[in-house]
Amino acid sequence: MNKENVEVTEEKVENTASEQEKSKEKKKKKEHHSNKEIEKLKEEITSQNEKILRLSAEMQNMRRRADEERSRLLKYDGEAIIMNMLTILDNFEHAINMDDTNLTDEVSKFLSGFKMIYANMSDSLKSIGVTEIECLHMPFDETKMNAVLIDHSNDFENNIVLDVLQKGYMYKDKVIRPAMVKVNQVEEGGTSE
Repeated sequence: MNKENVEVTEEKVENTASEQEKSKEKKKKKEHHSNKEIEKLKEEITSQNEKILRLSAEMQNMRRRADEERSRLLKYDGEAIIMNMLTILDNFEHAINMDDTNLTDEVSKFLSGFKMIYANMSDSLKSIGVTEIECLHMPFDETKMNAVLIDHSNDFENNIVLDVLQKGYMYKDKVIRPAMVKVNQVEEGGTSE
């Protein structure tokens, strides 16, 4: 081999080595760039997954709240009608409580008809979960009663209901009309028995 061939071969080897190094550098840059892109994509995927989880949780909460609201509405369905019926029931009760000693036969017959209607309405309301709040001679309960009058009687203890001015009613487990009552307040220096 002559010297020229050796130089050309050395030059080719150097060029090849140089090209290989450039190729390796390009590969490293591509790999580095690829790794950055992969990391960026991984972060985006993580971010999107978190958004999906938040939206999913939010949807579940909305569905749960809607179901609870629907259940509550169905539970107390008809409350407005019941309130109107209570007023009618009160009117029948006032008519029934009239003094019937001086009534004619005709009026007495009307009164007995009122009593039957009152009993039917009362039974119908009970069958759907409407109950009267018992409060006469019971301790005053501000969650179920409104004190509209105060009286002083030493025959009863303090805060005992002396009289029911308007009946109160519960619908299932909810007070739909508090009772209007007269409550005892023992005067200072008075004794309660």
